[in-house]
Amino acid sequence: MKTSISVATLRDTHPLVALRTAVARGMTQKFGEGHWSSCPSRAEVLRQVRASHVLVARRESRIVGTVRLTTAKPWAIDSSSFTPVTSAFYVLGLAVAPEARGQNVGRDLMEAAKETARARCIEALWLDAYDHVAGAGAFYQACGFRKVGRTQYREVPLVYYEWLSQEVRGRSPSARG
Repeated sequence: MKTSISVATLRDTHPLVALRTAVARGMTQKFGEGHWSSCPSRAEVLRQVRASHVLVARRESRIVGTVRLTTAKPWAIDSSSFTPVTSAFYVLGLAVAPEARGQNVGRDLMEAAKETARARCIEALWLDAYDHVAGAGAFYQACGFRKVGRTQYREVPLVYYEWLSQEVRGRSPSARG
């Protein structure tokens, strides 16, 4: 079945809430209660669709995955682990419907995130993953991201990952790896 990637619209709010709720419940069932257990409100998703670049993966008309890109604000996170760049997107909220897992939906979304960054002349994608079996670190590494550091946010251990544009990789010997 073909998957198409597009930018979310306000009409996608309800399906995005349903998808992210299903993913949170599935994660809780599989890994127990954790920060991954919180279900988003409609207002929260609506605010995210308005304020950031939300990509959705569709099969026919059904949303089966999503990821959100927002302008990275180095003052809002400990950016010292990341390669210094002029512009970066922070990648948030990757979610794939349980029935679509293992079918390259997540990989397609991450490739679309890279394409979006290239099209907008964004030099890097930064993200964090839980330092836990519930985290997706191995997945991000398989998608071309490299581990660059660790942190703790509200007592939750996280691992930082980054993907650099070809231009940045070409000029930064320390960024190769």
